[in-house]
Amino acid sequence: MSVPSSAEELVQLIRKSGMVDDQVLNVYIQRRELARGLPEDVREFAEDMIRDGVITNFQAEQFLLGKWRGFTIGKYKLLERVGVGGMGQVFLCEHMFMKRRVAIKVLPPAKAEQPAALGRFYREARAAGSLHHTNIVRTQDIDQDGNLHFIVMEYVDGADLLVIVKKFGPLDIRRATHYIRQAALGLDFAFRNGIIHRDVKPGNVLIDRKGRARLLDLGLARFYKDQNDQLTLKYDDKIVLGTADYVAPEQVANSHSVDIRADIYGLGATFYFILAGHPPFPMGTVSQKLLWHRTKEPTPIRQIRPEIPEGLAAIVAKMMAKDPKARFQTPAQVAAELERWIDAADVPLPAAEEMPTLSPAATSVVNSMGFEEDEVVVQPSASAAAPPPMAAPVSAMAATTNKPSAGRTSTKERTATLTPPPRKDASSPPASPFSTGAVAAPVKPPSINPFSSPSTTPSVDTPKLKPVQVGVETGFHEADPTPSPGHRARKRPDNPFSGGDATRAKAKNESQWLMIGVLIGASILGGAIAALTVGGVKAPVNSPTEKR
Repeated sequence: MSVPSSAEELVQLIRKSGMVDDQVLNVYIQRRELARGLPEDVREFAEDMIRDGVITNFQAEQFLLGKWRGFTIGKYKLLERVGVGGMGQVFLCEHMFMKRRVAIKVLPPAKAEQPAALGRFYREARAAGSLHHTNIVRTQDIDQDGNLHFIVMEYVDGADLLVIVKKFGPLDIRRATHYIRQAALGLDFAFRNGIIHRDVKPGNVLIDRKGRARLLDLGLARFYKDQNDQLTLKYDDKIVLGTADYVAPEQVANSHSVDIRADIYGLGATFYFILAGHPPFPMGTVSQKLLWHRTKEPTPIRQIRPEIPEGLAAIVAKMMAKDPKARFQTPAQVAAELERWIDAADVPLPAAEEMPTLSPAATSVVNSMGFEEDEVVVQPSASAAAPPPMAAPVSAMAATTNKPSAGRTSTKERTATLTPPPRKDASSPPASPFSTGAVAAPVKPPSINPFSSPSTTPSVDTPKLKPVQVGVETGFHEADPTPSPGHRARKRPDNPFSGGDATRAKAKNESQWLMIGVLIGASILGGAIAALTVGGVKAPVNSPTEKR
């Protein structure tokens, strides 16, 4: 159909598309005609309908182009375009029957004709679909509608770190540390489930309105435990996978054999970006950046932002060490070390202007969702737990992130406050899964070797803990077996194989025989008393009226 030239033609397109219920559309048109009439300018009418919550921005854009088809994919209705990238577009959608709102990533038809791109698209769904973690965007399904391949994901009402920093500048230190710690928890969960991300960058970390960080886009993920995962060798053996601004030095040399330490480097470069406002190497060509990641050190972060504590700057530098052995060896170590520097209750929420602005029709859809998700708090296991909370780094963070005031400490005082706590004896077992010797580092690795067998893992003297388990992979918390006061124990279901019915039947029979015995004994006693009375012997009875 041709481009609409009047309000009537626009309404006709909307009716043909089926995107707006006829009754709702009729009531809106009638009220509009009675109030002020329909405008002559079709674009003005479209803007009015967007503002009044009848159609969305994406739908209006398509209607004004004369399109009334293509508003559905599979069983989902397209509401709003929320993202565009090299591997396709992402839409806010609604299931046509269940009215469930999701985000759908659509692979362009041209990409679907490329075996490597299509293979990575399906591997992304496989990788994300196997991970259920509070800091990873959940993937629910992958499907195909004609020549369109699409992934169904949970919709996160938020913005990625790349967009936030580009629009509003470097982040508050507390917020930056809080987000990177959450991303590290998500990376650690993926790592312990056999997945390396290989493309950690600001654009792949989403922040929602509650300040929760989520990893997304596992299109370049590597299943390091799956020997049959040869997609990189098959199609991309001669190219560098990842993003030039955040790729690890060893990933530049060989993208197939990288391990979790490459993700730690990418997370460190992301940390650098949100603190500095630009990547570690903001200038230069792609080839130069790839070379510099291997040979050149970026400008120290404290030269860009002197208010950053020295200890925190040391963590950023360690995450971005050229030698993988000099970095943190697992994301759990990163999360444990960063936890000392923040108090989650003191971290401000994202500003409203940092979050995406949807059309009223799409906003009402999102608000109706409620986002009542299961709040799974996933933390490193006891073997990877952080050192005891240190008051000094948290207080130092507050001192360096508040606005200047009369009571603000000097740089010299902050440096003294940030003296790292005394470390334990050097004989403690190494935490690196890639080496057996002690790792020279300014911080103590908080976890043991996740790759060693039980027979070779050095013993660790750990304090006895309260018997409460945190299920990292399942989110299940085993409750304290001691019932609380007033607690009533739940009746356990009978085990059909434990003989419980037979035991109850036996007890019932025994009680019946006991009653019969009591009755017989009473009868015998009564007969004896009667015999004594007949024989002239009267049993002495104390009567309440008898005089004593």
